[in-house]
Amino acid sequence: MNKKVLAIDLGASSGRAITGNFDGKKITLNEVHRFSNDPVTVNGEIYWDILRLFHEIKQGITKANIEGGFDSIGIDTWGVDFGLLDKDGRLLENPVHYRDARTAGILDEAFRLLPKKDFYSLTGIQFLELNTVFQLLAIKNKRPRLLENADRLLFTPDLLYYMLTGEKVTEYSIASTSQLLDVNTRGWCDTVFEKLGIPRRLVGEITAPGEVSHALSEAVAEECGLDGRKQVISVCGHDTQSAITAVPSGEKNFAFISSGTWSIFGTELDAPIVNEKTLEMNITNEGGCEGKTGFLKNIIGLWLIQESRRHWKRHGSDYSYADLEKLALEAEPFRCFIDPDSPEFSPMGNIPGRVREFCRRTGQYVPETVGEIMRCIYQSLAMKYRLTFEKIKECTGIDYPQIHVIGGGVKDGLLCRLTAEACGVPVKAGPVEATVIGNIAVQLIAQGCIKDVAEARRIIAGSESIKTYEPDEAAAWASAYERFREIVKD
Repeated sequence: MNKKVLAIDLGASSGRAITGNFDGKKITLNEVHRFSNDPVTVNGEIYWDILRLFHEIKQGITKANIEGGFDSIGIDTWGVDFGLLDKDGRLLENPVHYRDARTAGILDEAFRLLPKKDFYSLTGIQFLELNTVFQLLAIKNKRPRLLENADRLLFTPDLLYYMLTGEKVTEYSIASTSQLLDVNTRGWCDTVFEKLGIPRRLVGEITAPGEVSHALSEAVAEECGLDGRKQVISVCGHDTQSAITAVPSGEKNFAFISSGTWSIFGTELDAPIVNEKTLEMNITNEGGCEGKTGFLKNIIGLWLIQESRRHWKRHGSDYSYADLEKLALEAEPFRCFIDPDSPEFSPMGNIPGRVREFCRRTGQYVPETVGEIMRCIYQSLAMKYRLTFEKIKECTGIDYPQIHVIGGGVKDGLLCRLTAEACGVPVKAGPVEATVIGNIAVQLIAQGCIKDVAEARRIIAGSESIKTYEPDEAAAWASAYERFREIVKD
């Protein structure tokens, strides 16, 4: 067997086109195109530059074709965001970025329309202002004419699928991020649409990952220099679910952190867990491959490091990530902590200044140097992982013996090591390209080259180099964790 497929993976800050070659035993990767994903702010509103992203995807297809061709294409992206099409299938405006301020303070209004407890029991999704349902409520309140003119909502990977093929699909994993699905039926939740006044006509029939494929449009195929019209497979459109598909575990019960701009800490279950405890902990139940549920908690992740680096660069100090890691290691540990998920750390801007202000406000040592700020961020992330790990174990009743770290954060050896120390269990780090490999795996399953997700995970485990980090300072971290818990009350 020699099967080659093309994965398009779009993250919040960059995108890649990567081919995966499967010889029947191993999957090998080849990056053919990489590009930045730069939001654009216009008159105070933040947009995704979707046409630039589509252009870059076509560049990736062209380069992959030149470098030996491929058999199919799959696209995964971040969750919750969407584009609105009119009756003629034209995009009404560029999709708005989930970090835009239009949903600020909207949860209180949403809970007046549909009480929080009822909302959660219907959807099983954690409450974040950036969720699709709250973006739509904000549009209804502030720009009702936009919804009146809209005929169809397409989530970001489905929108790009439409641009490539001309076909409108709504894939299950990406739809599940919207907080518009019924957690039990896994279809659209009519009650949410009705109570919040969101037009039900906007959404289409939901399809399972890998279930649907369409040919590239003739125009795109010609523009990219293809002889034939390759199939585009609707894979797990949500990058988190693509990543979960690639967790190299042979056990049914495993814990993982999908580590990138966001850290997604969770496990995979046969069925959702929705009760008062999971509501209190604000844990989410999202859809994945083979009808599985991703039982997950979102944590702000490498965003804190990435945005701090951008801030210092804007002010003339161009630190590499290796520089920042080295400076963090040189700083004294456990002097101060932040809650990474405190609201002030979500917007773009001066993260270092906000770290100082958080520490000042909570009566802690105020970090001054770059190294002290980075040490505070690193150890606070690791401590938040421990807090989340404890919550997940409490909800599932399962004691996980290790944590799999997958995604770009695998390359951050310091964060992986501190995670092992904080959580008190070994960390298995890898694969780095989890979302891409999961994307590829679903394409191969859809084409009958791999039997199922379990077989895919065995193949991925044999294809990737996995590094293990062992905890060895349990007492010091346990003591520091008690101080962290005094700062973080959730």
